[in-house]
Amino acid sequence: MDSTRSEPLQGLPEAEDGNIEYKLKLVNPSQYRFEHLVTQMKWRLQEGRGEAVYQIGVEDNGLLVGLAEEEMRASLKTLHRMAEKVGADITVLREREVDYDSDTPRKITEVLVRKVPDNQQFLDLRVAVLGNVDSGKSTLLGVLTQGELDNGRGRARLNLFRHLHEIQSGRTSSISFEILGFNSKGEVVNYSDSRTAEEICESSSKMITFIDLAGHHKYLHTTIFGLTSYCPDCALLLVSANTGIAGTTREHLGLALALKVPFFVVVSKVDLCAKTTVERTVRQLERVLKQPGCHKVPMLVTSEDDAVTAAQQFAQSPNVTPIFTLSSVSGESLDLLKVFLNILPPLTNSKEQEELMQQLTEFQVDEIYTVPEVGTVVGGTLSSGICREGDQLVVGPTDDGCFLELRVCSIQRNRSACRVLRAGQAATLALGDFDRALLRKGMVMVSPEMNPTICSVFEAEIVLLFHATTFRRGFQVTVHVGNVRQTAVVEKIHAKDKLRTGEKAVVRFRFLKHPEYLKVGAKLLFREGVTKGIGHVTDVQAIAAGEAQANMGF
Repeated sequence: MDSTRSEPLQGLPEAEDGNIEYKLKLVNPSQYRFEHLVTQMKWRLQEGRGEAVYQIGVEDNGLLVGLAEEEMRASLKTLHRMAEKVGADITVLREREVDYDSDTPRKITEVLVRKVPDNQQFLDLRVAVLGNVDSGKSTLLGVLTQGELDNGRGRARLNLFRHLHEIQSGRTSSISFEILGFNSKGEVVNYSDSRTAEEICESSSKMITFIDLAGHHKYLHTTIFGLTSYCPDCALLLVSANTGIAGTTREHLGLALALKVPFFVVVSKVDLCAKTTVERTVRQLERVLKQPGCHKVPMLVTSEDDAVTAAQQFAQSPNVTPIFTLSSVSGESLDLLKVFLNILPPLTNSKEQEELMQQLTEFQVDEIYTVPEVGTVVGGTLSSGICREGDQLVVGPTDDGCFLELRVCSIQRNRSACRVLRAGQAATLALGDFDRALLRKGMVMVSPEMNPTICSVFEAEIVLLFHATTFRRGFQVTVHVGNVRQTAVVEKIHAKDKLRTGEKAVVRFRFLKHPEYLKVGAKLLFREGVTKGIGHVTDVQAIAAGEAQANMGF
């Protein structure tokens, strides 16, 4: 804060909705006023899905007035009482001095109020981790979640690998999930005290689930599947300081932009390079982010103050892209990333989630396992409605386009039992003795009254991002829509014979193998070799279950 100014500084006016509240002072409020303040706090917590930020010493119109020490102490005491009343915890994020040529120093204090909603165990944020091969994605996650620094030769990432060939090559080919917990005071809860995942869930009030995606070009389909089906809230794009934007980094950046996933950038391995190299990489990033295709506002984070500002601005405007520079070996600036993740509020507002919860149940199946003594288990995301233990649902479509009845025996979120699952949450559902052979990735589980429509032919408005020759009728591509991934053939390009790079058109596709459940408006991505395109579904030709095989040409 610039302390040479003599007139009050002006910030942004307070928004009616959202989770940020401005308060000039809270000194000895009357009982009536106190009750009103508590109601207001409940509203802000609900807006931020369990988190709110109070800025004390700021007027409602954004005027930074500041308070003397005595008044600030009394205001924080009142805030503490309010938080106790609603069952929340408070942590001071930062203090700033404002100086209006007065003898007594005046301060503004920013406070994080956190309360886990009564109907869930913790606040949940899903972060997809993108970046070129060997940029240090798994190592960074190992350091964050295990709590010990890397030895420079990849020790930290060994805990994350799922397959033998990954341990041998040091490269991720599958999608793995890692969790980082924060307690209500904003302290990190991780595996450092040899805690199990269950214990981390129990003692955390906020959980960050990192979806570690493959960086190698060979596994690009896995990366796309992770971004489209796991519905991440935001993405972390990792760039190695010594190589800069290389290999699949541009593709991953393009995928995040195409799927409208807000992202922030982490420049890793700064311990390996000279300061000038790091600065060159940051400048290169800023240049790419400001390009017409990106339209982002890069924001370099160098202090804790920056990290707090970055988290708030990132949530308010998807165009702001924070950039962190850190090292997983020396631990440099790692704390700034933790501060950012701790404060980062949910990016969807409570109103959107309420609307989704009132719709009928729809669960996307992304993973299928068989667990001894439990039976068949499916993992995925509940895209709408509410799912409870014991619910009767239907799953499909099968190869012949049918939906089969099943019962949800139990639900687990982040490896701890859960009674109720709400729209937008990821979980695993146990289905008892349901035959695993009848399930596949890309299916949906819906409530029977939804009467789901399936299709093998659909139309989409697409933009061809890149194609070596011309894109015409009869061309085969792999289509990704949410958790659906299947080969489709181009049946017709409306009003055109062929498409070239950069052109837009409405195209009719036909799935080659079996019908799928699609919704109009769903985002679509397709690829085949170097050919890539994006778009959204504009029309589905619904078919009844019995007609499915005839329609697929069997």
